Amino acid sequence: MNAAPTMSERPSGTAVPHGGGARAWTVTALLVVFMMVNFADKSVLGLGADEIRADLHLSATEFGLANSAFYLLFSLSAVVVGLVADRVSPQWLLLVMAVLWSVAQVPAAFGGGLAVLVASRVVLGAAEGPAFPVAQQATLAWFPNHRRNLPGALISLGVTLGVIVSAPGLSWVIQHHGWRAALWVLAGAGLVWALAWKLFGADGGHRTGGNRVAPAAATPGMSDVPEATGTAAATAVPYRLILASRTWIGATLAYFTSYWSVALMLVWLPSYLRNALGYPAHTAGTLVVVPWAIGAVALLAQAGITGRLMRRGVSSRRARGWVGGWLLALGAACLLAQALVDGSTGKTVLVALGFGLGGSYATVAATTVAELAPAGRSGGPLGAMNAVVTAAGLAAPAVVGALVDARGVDGYHLAVTFSGALLVIGAAASFFLIDPARDIARRVR
Repeated sequence: MNAAPTMSERPSGTAVPHGGGARAWTVTALLVVFMMVNFADKSVLGLGADEIRADLHLSATEFGLANSAFYLLFSLSAVVVGLVADRVSPQWLLLVMAVLWSVAQVPAAFGGGLAVLVASRVVLGAAEGPAFPVAQQATLAWFPNHRRNLPGALISLGVTLGVIVSAPGLSWVIQHHGWRAALWVLAGAGLVWALAWKLFGADGGHRTGGNRVAPAAATPGMSDVPEATGTAAATAVPYRLILASRTWIGATLAYFTSYWSVALMLVWLPSYLRNALGYPAHTAGTLVVVPWAIGAVALLAQAGITGRLMRRGVSSRRARGWVGGWLLALGAACLLAQALVDGSTGKTVLVALGFGLGGSYATVAATTVAELAPAGRSGGPLGAMNAVVTAAGLAAPAVVGALVDARGVDGYHLAVTFSGALLVIGAAASFFLIDPARDIARRVR
């Protein structure tokens, strides 16, 4: 392949030689909405948790397991489609995923009991598993490495906006028309997005993997470690070398602990606000967006700080690994501190800050792995990372459900404290393991 970022032929779509044009930002905007729909789908059961449990006569453990079922095939599909995304147009993969999301909502929207709900969530999880890595890959392909922090952050911002925008509306639909009506709303939203993507979506021209830059074209902040030249040489790097690197392991472990917090926000935060802190349903439906709003600010701040550091020539180890590590460390401090505070107001503030900061690591992880991987090989490592990370979504809802059944209200508080302890581990991994330049250099020796 060419040393400097140039057009890359794809099976379909329009490739462009320079990132950041109007088309690049149009595609980025569509993919932000894509992630908004994705996380609205994920959040709907949490928003209707008490209504669903009453309607289907479920214990907290059963409800937690129903939510965990969403992740049963989520990780497997993330790996498989992540590998396929290195060979097949992301434009078409994204379109197929969006259509499948809408179809998967229909059985539970029509009716049925726990079995139908679980089956529909398993199918939905399989369809949504690859969403984040493929959306990140599709977005980053429109930008060179040193310009990826903002678009990467915007895709992650779609996650938070999905809950911020949808939570009040879906809560209103659930309260006035039932939780099944909310599923119909989400099915319609998925189809509308699919139509818009069919009309305006396209593939970008920059291959992900930020370390192949000719000396004359190098930009401060981009990895300039020599890499094998030529498409065949670059793509010949075995996936095992990428997945065994300290950077991939560190980014994945840190992101796992962050995603644990995200999973709890999606599934149990509304119930925590209602049952543990005593807020009425309509107030909880509003307060649930606060940690997501904090996360949105944290994502944009992280993108700005990281981008500025990299433009000044600071290494990714510090610009991504250390900045991300501080996000997790601050989130951990807030979640652990809530156990020392009495009163619902103080706990609400600390939990919102803790989950908001602790759940904001996705962009750091994705851009770090995209830089680490050679051109044409990012889909597999991103998909594998997503598979490991989202295993937190498989475990967290069930673990918290069991805690609530066993300990009642105290189970909610224990779950928050445990999330804080996990974030401490994630922060340490981000600080001490992430260093793309070191691992790229080791790979090419």
